[in-house]
Amino acid sequence: MPRLVVVTTGGTIATKADTEGVLRPVHGGAELASGLGAEVVDLLNVDSSQLTPADWLRIAAAAEDAAAGGADGIVVTHGTDSMEETALWLDLTYGGDAPVVLTGAARSADAPDADGPANLRDALTVAASPAARGLGVLICFAGSVLPALGVTKLGGPALFGGRPAMGVARDGEFTLTGAKQRPYLGPAREVCRVDIVAAYPGADGVAVDAFVDAGARGLVLEAMGAGNAGAPVVEAVRRACARGVAVAVSTRVPAGGAGAAYGPGHDLVAAGAVMMPRLRASQARVLLMAALALELPVVDIVARWG
Repeated sequence: MPRLVVVTTGGTIATKADTEGVLRPVHGGAELASGLGAEVVDLLNVDSSQLTPADWLRIAAAAEDAAAGGADGIVVTHGTDSMEETALWLDLTYGGDAPVVLTGAARSADAPDADGPANLRDALTVAASPAARGLGVLICFAGSVLPALGVTKLGGPALFGGRPAMGVARDGEFTLTGAKQRPYLGPAREVCRVDIVAAYPGADGVAVDAFVDAGARGLVLEAMGAGNAGAPVVEAVRRACARGVAVAVSTRVPAGGAGAAYGPGHDLVAAGAVMMPRLRASQARVLLMAALALELPVVDIVARWG
């Protein structure tokens, strides 16, 4: 039998309603994984909106320790609010052959139609499958198996989207239906500050300047349209780049990518920014953080994986 490890971090899968009806994570790993034949590492038990980049390092270390200890597969239970960030950080920095599969729930553990138990069983199926070995980090949710890179929380029954599913987990079987590129960059032992700035009609450069003054090494501009922003923001980006801050441009358009097709986007690139052709701001930030932490050329990393 494959040796499987479940690393728990909290999230909806671990919640039940308190006396006021508020959902809070209370269930530990032993309860979640009872009867499933997996070892459990109770790492955290929080709403995923409370996680920080330092927690990504802790989760990565737990996965690495499990793999080094002989685990054939690792499952991380996680809240859905920031699952896309954690999943990508792990995929960029975890180099083991044992697959790491993130899962969670859309409904609390005490809901009549709780989906957490089925999602966890499916994730363990994927983690145990020889077909998943060497694929890096995956998300398993509502029977679909998704690559970490490019995934985002959309809502609806499947909850996650942004990239085509690369597999199906159902009835105790994992079927691989597509290939996965593994964007592994290297092991990271630290994180640096990267902030997200929204562009909108009438935005000035105050937020950009403030983040730079606060010590940001990188910024992601969530631009309008195909990657556009007003002149004050463009000038603030120019100032940031002149101070050595890496600036990447994403877009607020859900299915869009950023490019320099229009004048403002062209001006942002001329100011020193780099366009993210695919990733939303949440994952663009993670990619930028990993590139900076590993001292890799941002332009090259974005061109390949952004």
